[in-house]
Amino acid sequence: MMHVLFVIDPLPGLKAYKDSSVAMMRALVARGHRLSVVLQGGLFIQAGQVFAHATPISLVSNADLHGHAWWHDESIAKDVPLQEFSAVLMRKDPPFDMEYVYATHMLEYAEAQGARVFNSGGAIRNHPEKLAITEFAKFTTPTLVTRDMTRLKAFHVEHHDVIVKPLDGMGGTGVFRLAPHETNLNAILEALTQDGTRTIMAQRYIPEIKQGDKRILLIGGEPVPFCLARIPLAGETRGNLAAGGRGVAQPLTDRDWAIAREIAPQLVTRGLLLVGLDVIGEYVTEINVTSPTCFVEITEQTGFNVAEFFVLALERAIS
Repeated sequence: MMHVLFVIDPLPGLKAYKDSSVAMMRALVARGHRLSVVLQGGLFIQAGQVFAHATPISLVSNADLHGHAWWHDESIAKDVPLQEFSAVLMRKDPPFDMEYVYATHMLEYAEAQGARVFNSGGAIRNHPEKLAITEFAKFTTPTLVTRDMTRLKAFHVEHHDVIVKPLDGMGGTGVFRLAPHETNLNAILEALTQDGTRTIMAQRYIPEIKQGDKRILLIGGEPVPFCLARIPLAGETRGNLAAGGRGVAQPLTDRDWAIAREIAPQLVTRGLLLVGLDVIGEYVTEINVTSPTCFVEITEQTGFNVAEFFVLALERAIS
């Protein structure tokens, strides 16, 4: 039996009926494992040792996951060295601010002390979710990363229809489409780059976004055979669920399989047990490693139990 610690946001704020971390918890309990939780601020170092101010929890059987009574604390929080847990799951949602960076350092120090952390602190920190696609350029649409206004404008002239976005955004925030004759070009680029002081990403527009921005999950180096295509609202260029996109589960295409099978084995060896690839048409647009989601939507629409698939991979990883 494993004792698994979740580094996570406050439980009362989670939408348990669709939250991937909650799905993981339920799958872990179904296989006889124990759970504890800690907030990111509950990680600390004392006398060189990394601790969590962790609370053991139990899940309520047949709970209404639309409510807030789906778990209860088993006892008061205690200070526990991270290596005493069978596994530590970093499931704190972005923003990826300096507090998040400090947490990844503490998790990395804990790993050196014997803790088993997934995804590992160093791997999360070293794989910025938008920049990481540049390692796999053959699977990406033409892409430019810069804060230089002249280069950005030249990229737009070359490719005519361009998406620009900040490197630290999430949920589709700060994403703009620059049409061939965009009258607000200068204003958008000035705002995103903060007058040339902030690096952003520009990519050639991919028309297949109308068919959805696909989330492909890689777990333990293996692709989940179904993805979630997040289809934008009419007139919208962002498929993100947070931006009103509609999630439709579908089998991976041959191209999806080719991308996933090449990328997955490389990432799992770096301490990335769970990865979410974002794919539009034939191109990878992001490699999500902080807190990938879409477990529940895929499971409900296809019957493929993603959370159980994850727990089995976790069991293998610590065996």
